[in-house]
Amino acid sequence: MKHNVLFLLTLVLMCSMYSNAQRGVRIAYIDTEYILENVPEYQESMVQLDNKAQDWKNEIQTKLLDIEQKRKDLSNEKALLTKELIDEREEDIAFEENEILDYQQKRFGPNGDLMIQKKQLMQPIQDQIFSAVQDLAASRTYDFIFDKSSDAVMLYSAKQFDLSEQVLRSITRTSKRTQAETKAQLRAAEDEELIPEINEELEAREQALEEKKAERESAIEKRRQEILEAREAKQKEIEDKRQQILEEREKAKQEKLDARNSNTPNTVSDTPLNTTVDKEVATKTREQLIEENRQKKLAEREARLKELDAKKKQILDDRQKTKDSINNN
Repeated sequence: MKHNVLFLLTLVLMCSMYSNAQRGVRIAYIDTEYILENVPEYQESMVQLDNKAQDWKNEIQTKLLDIEQKRKDLSNEKALLTKELIDEREEDIAFEENEILDYQQKRFGPNGDLMIQKKQLMQPIQDQIFSAVQDLAASRTYDFIFDKSSDAVMLYSAKQFDLSEQVLRSITRTSKRTQAETKAQLRAAEDEELIPEINEELEAREQALEEKKAERESAIEKRRQEILEAREAKQKEIEDKRQQILEEREKAKQEKLDARNSNTPNTVSDTPLNTTVDKEVATKTREQLIEENRQKKLAEREARLKELDAKKKQILDDRQKTKDSINNN
């Protein structure tokens, strides 16, 4: 059956495409299940119907348990009853059981109350869906509108051709207009009908443009990051090179200082020894000169530390005086 339906749909589609080759065939679809799930009135009625069906099931289950208990009682009492009484009670039990089965068929059978009420509940919604689909097909010149929930298998369906939201809005507007009790509510419902329908083709083009724009911005951002990384790498290379030059300069300076210190005794010995100081310098070894220089630097450092401690103490005293003055005021 499905294959025949698909074959007929394909044949109709090909004929329509041939006859409307220049205009192009416009196809859309709806999802009836999605629409029904989002109609509050239908969902409320379905909840009430489910509750009623559950009450019927509980009633049938209770009667079946009662019959089962009667069978057990009869089985326990058979030894005390005559054959005529046993046959009579078995006939009564069978009659009650048939009545329950008939009642179950009446409630849940193919033509039972549950199916009839479901059809009665579905019919108004189906009429509204059919009317909304007809209006959309006429206003937007669709050639085919399929139902995704039907037996016709849809192997693929693009979201841009889904008219379920438009149909649902149409049903909602109709329901509001029908239930409107005041003129203000009626006017609001009529104004809502003026809301323009969504153009899926325009939305698809806009979405494609947005995606291209996002890709372009992503490429620009990636290129900017690459430039920043290259710039940072170049700056790091320059900094490393500068640090290396400074280290080489410091090393050369230290070598010159070491060479000067090593030549100091010889130079002093070559000069005339006219004073007591010159004699003392001449007699000093290189190690003594280095030690004196180190002691001198240590003394200077200690003096600087003392000076810093004095300044720090002075600052703390000034702050304390200022704080005490503020508190006294």
